[in-house]
Amino acid sequence: MDEWIRFAEQAQSLSWVRAFEVVLASIVIAKVFDLLVTRILLRLSSRTKTRFDDQLIQSVHRPIFVSVFLVGLYSATLILEVGPSIKGFSVALIQTLAIVVWMVAGFRMGSTILSGLSRLADRVTWLEARTLPLFDNLSKILIFGVATYFILVAWDLDLSGWLASAGIMGIAVGFAAKDSLANLFGGLFVIMDAPYKIGDYINLDSGERGRVVRIGLRSTRLLTRDDIEITLPNAHIANAKVVNESGGPYEKTRVVVTVGVAYGSDIDQVKEVLMTAAQSVEHVVSDPEPRVRFDEMGDSALLFRVQAWIDEPALRGICVDGLNSAIYKSLGRAEIEIPFPQRVVHLAAPSTPANFDATPVKPG
Repeated sequence: MDEWIRFAEQAQSLSWVRAFEVVLASIVIAKVFDLLVTRILLRLSSRTKTRFDDQLIQSVHRPIFVSVFLVGLYSATLILEVGPSIKGFSVALIQTLAIVVWMVAGFRMGSTILSGLSRLADRVTWLEARTLPLFDNLSKILIFGVATYFILVAWDLDLSGWLASAGIMGIAVGFAAKDSLANLFGGLFVIMDAPYKIGDYINLDSGERGRVVRIGLRSTRLLTRDDIEITLPNAHIANAKVVNESGGPYEKTRVVVTVGVAYGSDIDQVKEVLMTAAQSVEHVVSDPEPRVRFDEMGDSALLFRVQAWIDEPALRGICVDGLNSAIYKSLGRAEIEIPFPQRVVHLAAPSTPANFDATPVKPG
């Protein structure tokens, strides 16, 4: 028994034995800590209805175990009686492993969080299924940049040269691709602000009008009524006034036609004729029903305004044609006069000057 005690005391005097014991203890502690934490978190997550929290727990399950083990390995490295260069290399290597482990975990957690937010379409409008890969890549680039910085710090490398080179390169790239960057940021603003979506019918103050068929990072494509596709840079759209005809509580759009009838016409009869004509047009919907308003007593006509609704803005042209045709025919059948500009020209006889002798001159 005394021999075993002396052997244990001699073994404890060796640094590598103590380091080995610390490593074994860290493995046991890491396993116990991982089991306790994951079981508690999984029990709490089981009370929720979504898989979002379960996926987050799975993302941090392995990094927690590895981190506790690396802490023990770091303590064992400090115990070992080795040279400062070897010890510094070992410490930097352990820190690098920890950073890489949590960088990978950050990739998974970022993708999980963004995927969960993309399902909340009613609350998070800037993150949709089509924009999820963009923000996922941006989050990974950010995490990778932060991890690279801490790795360089762990190896005690001078960052001033790297930062200066990165700054100069960023300025050069910014000047060389300023238009592309403007379109890129314009695309991000369009995606995040969401003034329109694919399928909407929009008007720009520069005159373009059409249905949105594609929204990209650099440009937006419109399909006009002439079946011509227009590609507009997002920087141009970001600085333009956009009228979304498909916006609002529904896509229905109001169409207005102004009609003039002669003074002396029966106003009630005119309203009835105009209402019947509007209801007979094919693309006019019944909910909301058409309206007729006596708008103005003009210089030479009584002006009425016919308001009708259509299912989508693309039907505006054909609906206006149908309304004008039906109104003209209905007013003609009802013998209601449609006034038109008239000019009355009075011809006056030429007057004879007082000193003018109109007596004919006899020849010879």
